[in-house]
Amino acid sequence: MENILGFLAPIFVAITVFLLNVFLPGRWVNGYITKPNSSEKMRYRLNGLLVFLAILFLWILAGISNIVPFDWLYKFRWYGLAGSILAGLGLSLAIVLPHPPVRNNLFADFYLGRKENLQLWDGKIDIKMWLYLYGAIMLELNVLSFTAHHIISYGNEASPGIILTAALLTFFVMDYLTFEKVHLYTYDLFAERVGFKLGWGCIVFYSYFYAIALWPTVSRPNPQTPTWLLVVYVILFFCGWVLARGANMQKYFFKTNPEKPFLGIVPKTITDGKKHLLVSGFWGASRHINYLGEILMSTGIILCAGYPGLIWPWLYPLYYVALLFTRQYYDDKRCAEKYGPLWQEYTGKVPYRIIPYVY
Repeated sequence: MENILGFLAPIFVAITVFLLNVFLPGRWVNGYITKPNSSEKMRYRLNGLLVFLAILFLWILAGISNIVPFDWLYKFRWYGLAGSILAGLGLSLAIVLPHPPVRNNLFADFYLGRKENLQLWDGKIDIKMWLYLYGAIMLELNVLSFTAHHIISYGNEASPGIILTAALLTFFVMDYLTFEKVHLYTYDLFAERVGFKLGWGCIVFYSYFYAIALWPTVSRPNPQTPTWLLVVYVILFFCGWVLARGANMQKYFFKTNPEKPFLGIVPKTITDGKKHLLVSGFWGASRHINYLGEILMSTGIILCAGYPGLIWPWLYPLYYVALLFTRQYYDDKRCAEKYGPLWQEYTGKVPYRIIPYVY
């Protein structure tokens, strides 16, 4: 029975997140995307941080009362992963199949999606934002459960690096939910359709793979990583965070208030009279410096876990390298089509794609 419950746990969490997303108070905000055949902006109702805190309260309450032990998700992690895989596949099919094809290839439609923006009840639930919200919360529950297993197993001998890894992943989740509105201006929201890549990616990949630094390490003893080295890893993480969050915030402020400086950085642009491109601050250092930030953050996380000789944790930063370097290529191609000669001028002023002075 517990195996079955472990299999169904992600579905139960998804339903709970959905209901809390619907019924908890939220704020309505305008996004970056314009509604089709209209000048009106898409509107979103956001309450991600409140949903996260409610779920966290329920998890702590269940653990204290021993209804669901703190490390229960860890003990049934493989069943939970299997349930997520099946749920992600089913949801992807349910999202894609009812909508008309946009490509000649069914598999491409299934993977990349057909519907650009799918909302329920006049925007009260936006499927893209709900998928990211669920992924973030399920990731956090896995992180907490895995870490709890390590602490229960080793007690006073628990690894500070494991606890730091959990803290950095928690910071990663809370940072996203705190700046949930800013995410409406990122590539994922305005350039991707809702399909298997996004649906299965959030339900399975985001929820389970992002915790891969903990999968092979929480059952191992304290590797005795020197404190000074842990400090270096944390600094590496926050250097990446400054680049990723700083770049995204600068772009957000520029799109919402083009004349307003960000952290003292005066916005400088090039223009063809209609379109404008930012060439100062983070966006003057490279065209996708936020991608470099994401890679540095993931590297800091897996190093804190304390077993750099293990292969599996390194899949996390390597995934970012594969994803973001490929995305950069397609994003540049899309921008070249959108901006024309202005993009050529921009790449002349900002020649580095991701890593300043290197690439």
